Amino acid sequence: MQSKMREVQMRGVQNGHAAHTVRSHGAAVAKTHMLDWLVLLLLVLIEVILYLTPPFSRYVGKDMMTDLKYPLLDNTVPVWTVPIYAFLLPVVIFLLVYYRRRDIYDLHHAILGLLFSILVTAVITDAIKNAVGRPRPDFFWRCFPDGKDVYDQLGNVLCNGEESVIKEGHKSFPSGHTSWSFAGLGFLSLYLSGKLQAFDRSGHVAKLCIVFLPLLAACLVAISRVDDYWHHWQDVFAGGLLGLVVATFCYLQFFPPPYHPEGWGPYAYFRELEESSAYSQAADTVNPLNAELMDSHVESKEDDSDGFLGLHLASDSTMPIEDAESGRR
Repeated sequence: MQSKMREVQMRGVQNGHAAHTVRSHGAAVAKTHMLDWLVLLLLVLIEVILYLTPPFSRYVGKDMMTDLKYPLLDNTVPVWTVPIYAFLLPVVIFLLVYYRRRDIYDLHHAILGLLFSILVTAVITDAIKNAVGRPRPDFFWRCFPDGKDVYDQLGNVLCNGEESVIKEGHKSFPSGHTSWSFAGLGFLSLYLSGKLQAFDRSGHVAKLCIVFLPLLAACLVAISRVDDYWHHWQDVFAGGLLGLVVATFCYLQFFPPPYHPEGWGPYAYFRELEESSAYSQAADTVNPLNAELMDSHVESKEDDSDGFLGLHLASDSTMPIEDAESGRR
């Protein structure tokens, strides 16, 4: 089995790219990051507990109701759509990149980083929500659906609305829609900037238009939360900042910064290339061209024609070795 793995690695190096597929390396990669996947399950459990935990019932007096009497509206962006654009959409793009590059390290680490970005953001967001208990702008109509406000001797509200609606009314800060959006789409934006090599100093500003698209979508979601009167502007600002910061930290755990010359691939990919290059030494003694192909792959930025999207594929891996050595095509 081990000799077969080496044969696969050698064939990938000879063709100008490593053969890191789900079949050849998938099980090994998943086993290496087993602890990370277990931590993700723990984060899911924590998030469920936080969601079920009642938020802090903050004092709301009559003089505070001036800013809390906005109409109670439906969500322009429903809750069920958030996992679709914040998680499924990036995963589809990751799969398209894998279809082109056949690199399980890139696919696995992109999905793992995305999940960590979303779940860590969700846990932090809901923990702060429950601790702060800030009323939403439409709190008045949640608390008094009949429009008749009642207060106790201390001036605090005596709500007569539905309990679950009132509970949700104390979860304004920070915005969950916004933090989730910037966590998922912000991670996607970083991923695209690396694959597009947007900061390679070539002056292709058009690449930034693609990089900014996910961030624009996240911004529109944030604006919808204010327009629907579910959040104050401070809520969406804090949520967006939180999601973007967590996404950046999670992305940099697996990928070099987008402005790095090797920003188009994960750290693990280049480590694997270094390890597999040891196996290519024997072949180099027979065919010195292998080392040249290996160098041209790692230093991918030397050939811009095959470097777009960071999907560095050999232009002609089927060219006979004899022709290459003699300079013929």
